[in-house]
Amino acid sequence: MKEKNEQNLSQVQMIAQAAMIAAVYVVLTMLFAPFSFRAIQVRVSEALTILPLFTPAAVPGLFVGCILANMLGGAIIWDVIFGSLATLIGAVVGRMLRKNRWLVPIPTIVANTVIVPLVLRYGYGENIPLLLMAVYVAVGEIISCYVLGELLAEVLLRYLNVIFKN
Repeated sequence: MKEKNEQNLSQVQMIAQAAMIAAVYVVLTMLFAPFSFRAIQVRVSEALTILPLFTPAAVPGLFVGCILANMLGGAIIWDVIFGSLATLIGAVVGRMLRKNRWLVPIPTIVANTVIVPLVLRYGYGENIPLLLMAVYVAVGEIISCYVLGELLAEVLLRYLNVIFKN
């Protein structure tokens, strides 16, 4: 009985963490909306893509958060689908690379650099050359995922046992 209660508690904690991560992603995206959308962007919420380093709950949390943020931000359906899939790919692969903290942001940066320019070109009709859009997206992702994400990781590492008890 005790083992089943612990398992249920673990599932509840996972769902709660994922929901909190999704909510924070949405709030940060909307709070910084002028910088969160279009060809030249630094989506501050992408700093949260460092969270797969700490918890598996970050994977669904980031995915759901990105879906909701894109929908609330007025994104077209292709952006909601493919932009969110880029975040999901980054989170899944980032979680697999968690043994090396410095590798965790790379899959998100790469996935967004490849996918987002295509969405911008073929979904939104951006006339900027694809390669240049990819550079813009990559720079924004590096700022978000590496610079802001690593600052977040430093803070979280200090409070690891308080925030992520398991």
